[in-house]
Amino acid sequence: MADHSALEFRNAGFHYPRCDWVFRNANLRIDGGITSILGPNGQGKTTLLRCIAGLTRLSEGTVTHDAAIGYVPQASASNFAYSVFDMVLMGRAKKVSAFATPSRADAARTREILERVGIAELATRSFAELSGGQRQLVLIARALVSDCNFLILDEPVSALDLRNQARVLELLRNLATEGMGILLTTHHPDHVLHLGGRAVVMRSVDDIRVGSVPELVTDDVLSELYGIDVVSTTVDDRGGPRTVLYTRYDTFADTAPAAPSLQKVFR
Repeated sequence: MADHSALEFRNAGFHYPRCDWVFRNANLRIDGGITSILGPNGQGKTTLLRCIAGLTRLSEGTVTHDAAIGYVPQASASNFAYSVFDMVLMGRAKKVSAFATPSRADAARTREILERVGIAELATRSFAELSGGQRQLVLIARALVSDCNFLILDEPVSALDLRNQARVLELLRNLATEGMGILLTTHHPDHVLHLGGRAVVMRSVDDIRVGSVPELVTDDVLSELYGIDVVSTTVDDRGGPRTVLYTRYDTFADTAPAAPSLQKVFR
């Protein structure tokens, strides 16, 4: 069982040198559970995530945490011919003393995580030869093998097929149930509905909302956020009624409408 940990973002802002602000006056506290970040392309979701993870330095404000963080970037091509097993084993680096080699326990933990993520059969494959979706699963396994208690993921299912999307979403829900904190960015509001928990909606530099998923992942908020009609409906599923979303793609506009109802609210 993972220990509950907290991340806190206070009066935070970031801009690149001699450029406009990407985001500003951001305040966010995450105490375990699942938090999903939604926003249009180019709105700063990845930058916000990297600042929270400590990979990019804030221009102003502070980020504090008492968590061991595992970070999962978006998968990209690799020129290194490491095996999948070795790529995941690298996640144990902080557990290995200087000038030492990974132990049998490290190798056993690596095999355990490969099984849990569902990619044990890829262990001997070259990471460079994998599909984008397979590489993404390997990166998730590499973060988990570090025994982190807070997992930060940048669009973790963007390159996955439907079955593997479901696999990753179920894994994240299970990890949160066990006490791990989960923070992710996504372009799939339906996945946010499935995961539950809390949501962060990034509309502009200082127009951000933080709240529960039922409160924020609504027709009006999503339609204003993306500039296209998004409609929810309730369907009867095997587990009972659930909300699903569909998009009216023929309502696309070249310029997204202003969103006066999305005021800056932090909770």
